[in-house]
Amino acid sequence: MLSADAATPPAIFARAETIGFSVLGRPIRALETGSTDAARTILVVGCIHGDECAGTAITHRLARATVPEGAEIWIVHVLNPDGRVALTRQNVRGVDLNRNFRSGWRAVGEAWDPEYPGPAPFSEPETRTARALVRRIRPDVTIWYHQPQATVRAWGGSIAAGRRYARLAGVRFRPIPWPPGSAPNWQNHVFPGDASYVVELASGYLTAGLASRHVRAVLTIARSR
Repeated sequence: MLSADAATPPAIFARAETIGFSVLGRPIRALETGSTDAARTILVVGCIHGDECAGTAITHRLARATVPEGAEIWIVHVLNPDGRVALTRQNVRGVDLNRNFRSGWRAVGEAWDPEYPGPAPFSEPETRTARALVRRIRPDVTIWYHQPQATVRAWGGSIAAGRRYARLAGVRFRPIPWPPGSAPNWQNHVFPGDASYVVELASGYLTAGLASRHVRAVLTIARSR
């Protein structure tokens, strides 16, 4: 006979918190959902470029999904709230947040250039917020949604994980070196044992069916050991 402890399933929880603020003071929120004894942590970011936010259709469905036992999923719907409101790739200071991370960072261009990396690595409160969350939760897998290339791309130690996601979601995969200063570039260098990759969605809005397919891919990855 099972003991009382063995017969009791792990508690399931969902907890939202403000993890930081944008340049204009808009809150950046994260939702932690899963089981209290999680052995596997997944981080999913729906929108880092303010004009590429179709990924939020996936993250909002994911927030309502049942997380596999033994896993937890952290969801950041929007890392760049000022850019989303303004419908700009950059944040309100004209910085491409996905070029503002430290690994490979280099000073080029000026504010509002399409890939302006900012005056220094982690100069922006939004990227510092992402850095703090990653360091705190140490996700086994991080998925960054972008648009509009309709492909999954990864490099180095994240290629196998990115390729698997592409297969599960039914989209193409391409091994592409990381741009300088990008979030996966930084994660792959600082935490080489963890996977971080980009899922480029097609332009426009996602259909409910396609968003659900991506949610199933994330949940399958969360279930893996």
